[in-house]
Amino acid sequence: KMSFRKEKKFRLTINEFYLMKNLLIENGMTKLYRTRKVNSIYFDNLSYDMFNQSEEGVVPRKKIRIRWYEDINRFVLEKKISSIEGRLKTTEIYTLNSNIEEIIKCSLYDKDYGVIHPTLKVSYNREYCMFKKMRITFDSNILYKNITLNPILEYKDPERVVEIKTPIGFGDDFIEKSIPYQTSRFSKYSRGLLISNKQFSEF
Repeated sequence: KMSFRKEKKFRLTINEFYLMKNLLIENGMTKLYRTRKVNSIYFDNLSYDMFNQSEEGVVPRKKIRIRWYEDINRFVLEKKISSIEGRLKTTEIYTLNSNIEEIIKCSLYDKDYGVIHPTLKVSYNREYCMFKKMRITFDSNILYKNITLNPILEYKDPERVVEIKTPIGFGDDFIEKSIPYQTSRFSKYSRGLLISNKQFSEF
């Protein structure tokens, strides 16, 4: 399935994260689903073109990942395409490998990037909420494992992220009035590679 949408992100300290959540709850935010653990394995080619394009803000660009929830081995292949028109996400059930150990060793082919390999594992806790017809997710306890460097070592992100996802026609003015916080860039894929490579220049 495919869906164009608008995404806005808020990069927050732990303290800011709780302040923002409490403010929105006081103003009527409700929980949509239970909190669950999200896991993703990101893929890239040997030149790390997807990482570099993300850092440079090039459009169009892609991120490709295999995602699963909790500890359930039901995998979904997701492609996130950032274009001038907005963000498009495609999802399909992934059935080629049945467990995480196999996925970490596999490679995929993409028409734009060629042969791509697993590079980074990301896991975090996600809360799903609704506020004034906007879907909001709160991501905490974000952990990274660099598969190509050392898949054993785990790195914790010092910050947290809140994301708003709306249909493409949703007005920016309405979002800004409803949530008086400064938006910012927050790519878990980029941050995970930077943190695990000890390149803290961006933080």
